[in-house]
Amino acid sequence: MSDDSFFREVNEEIRQEKARALWERYGALIIGLAVAIVLGTAAFVVYEYWTGSQASRSGDDFAQALALANEGKNDEALAALKALEADGYGAYPVLARMRAGTVMVEKGDFTGAVAAFDAIANDGSIPMSIRDMARLRSAFVLVDNGTYADVSQRVEQLSADTNPLRHSAREALGLSAWKESRNQDALKLFEQISGDDAAPRDVRERAALMIELIHGSGTAS
Repeated sequence: MSDDSFFREVNEEIRQEKARALWERYGALIIGLAVAIVLGTAAFVVYEYWTGSQASRSGDDFAQALALANEGKNDEALAALKALEADGYGAYPVLARMRAGTVMVEKGDFTGAVAAFDAIANDGSIPMSIRDMARLRSAFVLVDNGTYADVSQRVEQLSADTNPLRHSAREALGLSAWKESRNQDALKLFEQISGDDAAPRDVRERAALMIELIHGSGTAS
């Protein structure tokens, strides 16, 4: 045996001994890490499947509740929406609460509808954009079923020049003011909408119609 062969065999033995020593020292840790990675990956896949199935199930339940409402089965729709509010996944519980308020309006339960929308508007766990929409819904219900003070309490803050919902807020306030024969206040609000280029076209058209109606009634001055 040459010296080179001898040294190679010695080096190989040393490497094997070191490998065995390292494995005895760190083998359990390496296996643990591998298992953790596998379990973590599996958990993520299961979670993705679970969230997807939960969202899909909640979406199906919401669609069924909407179908019941569209068929005029308001009590059944409200029961389905109540169940979704309690057990739904993701955004569906909030959507169920909003839709439940609309169903109450459709069945003539205006007090219940306002209470439902107000509860959403005052729920700090819900995104502000949805809470503001609930304030608007409550205000429009109160145009015919409340006072100008009731409407103003909910949407006055939304009528500021910088608020993206100002057009709808001003429309609710204008309609409520007109209903109470506060024609000057109503005219001012509708003119604000009509003169705002950022207002949606349909809202501006309704405002223009109300301006003509107020002028035509001879009570604009």
